[in-house]
Amino acid sequence: MRLGVLDIGSNTGHLLVVDAHRGAAPLPAYSHKEPLRLAENLEDDELTQTGIKALTKFVADAVVVAEDKGAQDMLGFATSAVRDARNSDAVLEHVAARTGVRIGVLPGDDEARLTFLAVRRWFGWSAGRLAVFDIGGGSLEIAGGADEEPDVAWSIPLGAARLAREHFHDGNPDAATIRALRKKIRADIASDAGRLLRAGVPDVAAATSKTFRSLARISGAAPSIEGPLVDRVLSLASLEEWIPRLVDLGPEHLAELPGVSPSRTHQILPGALVAEAVMDIFDLPELQICPWALREGVILQRLDQLSGDAAP
Repeated sequence: MRLGVLDIGSNTGHLLVVDAHRGAAPLPAYSHKEPLRLAENLEDDELTQTGIKALTKFVADAVVVAEDKGAQDMLGFATSAVRDARNSDAVLEHVAARTGVRIGVLPGDDEARLTFLAVRRWFGWSAGRLAVFDIGGGSLEIAGGADEEPDVAWSIPLGAARLAREHFHDGNPDAATIRALRKKIRADIASDAGRLLRAGVPDVAAATSKTFRSLARISGAAPSIEGPLVDRVLSLASLEEWIPRLVDLGPEHLAELPGVSPSRTHQILPGALVAEAVMDIFDLPELQICPWALREGVILQRLDQLSGDAAP
């Protein structure tokens, strides 16, 4: 069947039209995305009119695109920025009234769980015990386990866009600001780190999301044009070398780095600090970059549900 998957992230709205059936990898047929920057359009913990307008327009446009591409069904979900907004219910009712699309809000634990499912299916059972990390715009998701359902899965409000908005609002952080943010990030991750550490060293530690992909690309990983089957790795040693350089580079030079889009230059340093903390606290010298993430997890869960409904 052909599905339209509407992912309302903290940075970007992304419609992915896929051909999918149980037992096969979801095959992307068409992609449509727009920068929404919802995490940066929160004021007093409410989504602003600018954010609401951008979200509504994107969903309306996505409906037209999905219909044009022959999608039989639409799955819509929102993550951290909408989840954390005090006016999220009103916003989603407004979007539904204007577009006819009801978007569900994923709890942070479910976001981590579904991302884990996608990574497990990508790497397979030979990966053994998995640890999975995802830095989004609004939150960091962590999950681990040896099965398709993780033993532990949780979310921390340490997304790259959130941290940029809260700590780098003037666009030019000084050494004291960076040190304070680094301390906060590490304390927040370490407070629950034992949930994953108690299981011991994972057989495979994997990372998903644009932030991790960008950091790996900066560090020398293959570009996306070479396809998803190329092995890509982010090493802690390389990241530690790059962070001082990222501090010194201005937005114009950051945008010139491979894998960094101009709209995300302000997020790359806070994202790098989160990635460094993850690898250090969990004693991981490197992370395997997985091309599948939350969207694929949502698709796979939907296919599993359809298969269960069809079973005698």
